[in-house]
Amino acid sequence: MHESKIEKKQIQQVCAIPFRQPAAEAEFCLITSVKKQRWIFPKGIIDPGETFSDSALKEAYEEAGLRGQILDHELGRFDDYKWDTPLSVRVVLMEVVSCATDWPEAEQRRRKWVTLNQGRALLHKRTLKKFLAAAAEYLHTLTDPTEPSNPT
Repeated sequence: MHESKIEKKQIQQVCAIPFRQPAAEAEFCLITSVKKQRWIFPKGIIDPGETFSDSALKEAYEEAGLRGQILDHELGRFDDYKWDTPLSVRVVLMEVVSCATDWPEAEQRRRKWVTLNQGRALLHKRTLKKFLAAAAEYLHTLTDPTEPSNPT
């Protein structure tokens, strides 16, 4: 006898890719996951009544102690699976303006600023590596006036 599986509704999440530009090359902030201590970006559920930007800023502060602003450019979306539930994750860029020395999840997570190549080496998930590269490419087009905005 086959069990009938009830399809669960997809939970909407947002993933912030925090960055700062102290020099020619942007730096990105990675945090560790709570259980496996793998390097990831701040991510969480978009709560009812919150915009994706509000949720991204909230998660970045709670998980990494970061304050800043979300850029208008959305990097994309990906599907994930957690808590036996499908997730739809929206990925955004967050320009960091300040870093707290203490934050809500400081006891559970580590925080690390990395370059693109360092981030590629540390990130565990291929999807996150892809979005890190897309973030770096987008930021490069903002800072390099010789870069064509719409190559043919």
